Amino acid sequence: MLFKFRNRSLDCDGRTYVVGILNVTPDSFSDGSKYLSRKLAVRHALEMLDAGADIIDIGGESTRPGSEPVKTADEIRRVIPVVCELRKRRSTAIISVDTMKCEVAEKALDAGADIINDVSALRNSQDMGEVIARYKAGVILMHMRGSPKTMQSDLKYRNLIGEINTFLADAIRRALDEGIRHENIMVDPGIGFGKNVEQNIRIISEIRRFRKHRRPILVGPSRKNFIGQILGGVSAEERDSGTAGAVAYLAMQGVEFVRVHDVKGIVQMLKVISALSRI
Repeated sequence: MLFKFRNRSLDCDGRTYVVGILNVTPDSFSDGSKYLSRKLAVRHALEMLDAGADIIDIGGESTRPGSEPVKTADEIRRVIPVVCELRKRRSTAIISVDTMKCEVAEKALDAGADIINDVSALRNSQDMGEVIARYKAGVILMHMRGSPKTMQSDLKYRNLIGEINTFLADAIRRALDEGIRHENIMVDPGIGFGKNVEQNIRIISEIRRFRKHRRPILVGPSRKNFIGQILGGVSAEERDSGTAGAVAYLAMQGVEFVRVHDVKGIVQMLKVISALSRI
């Protein structure tokens, strides 16, 4: 299976790709305000690429539970200079932009981004699908109820996996209807987005049930609250080992993409799993 984006592609058979998180926001739950300047943000992106990240995912709007929306102009001001500079410094880098706004997506794609990571699955911005299709960009479609501000207000599901799969199937149909090609789509069950601890654990433990969409799966467990709860309430900064445990399980289930903060540690762990699996 291939994941295609802007005249490039990744072969998704047989390995797990690492997506490095780059938050250029003042209020992200784990690393807010650390990379607000373009210089620091690009330096960190290059460090993650050198550590083995396959994709850099740049976000200018926090999507933590309860977060307020960011003005489009502010998100553009945070994200686009970083995309431009990173593309200039590392021409072959695969750049994703985490945004729900078509205006931000279009400017990011103009600046050289390859993928749009839309946590609203094309529901927030009417023209998002058309923009992504026009640039032949990749898109990540994620499950989320409501918005980041409201998503934790209703955590009741009659059939957790079934409802997520129905949502993702509808999102894929919407993307295809708007001109996005099937091979340009990736799906994300939305760990931490409108789910409690037990629901997040179940999604990961039953991750193979999302294979029905015949598209690569991305999972973003990194430093999420459910890991902190499993570990007895530790802070976000203390959750990298727990994250590695979740990623190890996901890799052994064949998940194609994982979105993480600690790129170096995760890349090293995946190399060991890969070596052992060949024996």
